Amino acid sequence: MSAPLSMPDAVAPFQLAPASRYSIEQLTAAYNQTRVDYLVPMPMNAARLADYIRTYDVDLAHSFVAAAGQMLGLGLLGVRPDCTWITRLGVLPVQRRHGVGRAIVEALLEASETVGGERTVLEVIKNNVPAYNLFWDSGFREARELLVLRRPPGPPAAVTVGEARWLDRAEALALAEQRRAPESWITDVQSLAHVEQLMGVRLTLPDGSRGWIVFEHQRHGKYIVVLSRFALSTEQGNPITLGKALLAHVYQRFPDLDTHIENIAASDPHLPALYAMGYVESFRRIEMQRLNGVGGRRADPAA
Repeated sequence: MSAPLSMPDAVAPFQLAPASRYSIEQLTAAYNQTRVDYLVPMPMNAARLADYIRTYDVDLAHSFVAAAGQMLGLGLLGVRPDCTWITRLGVLPVQRRHGVGRAIVEALLEASETVGGERTVLEVIKNNVPAYNLFWDSGFREARELLVLRRPPGPPAAVTVGEARWLDRAEALALAEQRRAPESWITDVQSLAHVEQLMGVRLTLPDGSRGWIVFEHQRHGKYIVVLSRFALSTEQGNPITLGKALLAHVYQRFPDLDTHIENIAASDPHLPALYAMGYVESFRRIEMQRLNGVGGRRADPAA
């Protein structure tokens, strides 16, 4: 992936090289520069990017940087058994529409097949039409909409009476493994398994309703912050009632939670409970997937 590629209407050709050839600091600087004009920039520092790479199983040897004297763009590839994940794809604003992003995507898809991924997934911010069209042209199709939500610190208005049991990391992870609904890469149990500050609570209400919530908690400055990793499940009963009760128990114990959660499915039955507890929508993503093989479709094994 080091041969020069044509770059229409550009000053010079560019080259693709594995991201592993660059330092975390260099990758962080390039990533932030590609996002300066984004509606949702999501800036990073080197420590956060290193944690991101570890948590989401990003393989830098199969991720790529486009460069022509300077870094023009990059794209990262998460690798897990049978599946890969394209993430943090970005191109410098002045270098867009010259084939840089398309070349990076093609390299990532080639790498995905090299490592044996049966399918590749990604998320694109809703209404990012150029990126959506690029992924569509590359064989990706829509799977579902995912929401990013926020809630400011504050205790709940009331707490539903029930039998609550707080869970340590091992217990929380064991529950997350039981989920049957398809999870995004960020909320998948393989991501949660990398989270050290994981905990949860199981709750049984007087009417027999029961369920659990699992979340990450980290202290940053004076606030405890729940970041991306979050899971909520109703085993029996009304998911809205139970969801509100579970969240109330969390915020009763941690009233200073400044909460940011990612990739809640738009069809999640607990969503009304989240809104009722003060969550607001930051933005939406479209999850897309591509079956690997010729033209984005797996070859018929019988052919």
